[in-house]
Amino acid sequence: MLNRLLRASMTKILGPIAHLFLRLGISPDVVTIVGTLGVCVGALAFFPRGEIWVGVLVITAFVFSDTVDGIMARESGRSSKWGAYLDSTLDRMGDSAIFGGLVIYYAGRGDNQLMAGLALACLILGSVVSYAKARAEGLGYTADVGIAERADRLVAVLVAAFFADLFNSTVLLGVVLGLLAVASFVTVLQRMLTVRRQALASGEVGA
Repeated sequence: MLNRLLRASMTKILGPIAHLFLRLGISPDVVTIVGTLGVCVGALAFFPRGEIWVGVLVITAFVFSDTVDGIMARESGRSSKWGAYLDSTLDRMGDSAIFGGLVIYYAGRGDNQLMAGLALACLILGSVVSYAKARAEGLGYTADVGIAERADRLVAVLVAAFFADLFNSTVLLGVVLGLLAVASFVTVLQRMLTVRRQALASGEVGA
């Protein structure tokens, strides 16, 4: 939902940055790679030490590279299957680092097994959400449905983690992680049912 609502606005805001990078001769792939590295460092260097709000700020500084590289690719005419593949693959890496960093913190220094379990559930289910769509497209189907797409999950967990750490409220982040886990599970089911309907319509499975 957020991905659709904010795409136009973020393109206008980040367009000048994308144009500057192009004038400097920077390629979209470089922006994708550097952005992912920044997200991973922010999550895995700061979250496990309990410096959650600092990690969120670092991640936020790099997470918009996903939009910048897309603008650059379109403006320069460099859009390609390779670029899309690289972008999607590294997105999964960044997402896993964010939730993985929370798992490491709560399983260790944070000493909260429930929170660690919720973060792990979000990590696993988030990966399955992405896989369900990618696998469907690989088989010739579409699965562009769901109540918890990538942008929704990222905004929710980063905002909740920032304020939970700032106000020392584990409950806030726990509620958000729980809701994200449920929403991700529902999204997986939605995508599975969507693909099954398409398969039934094409006669590729029994009724």
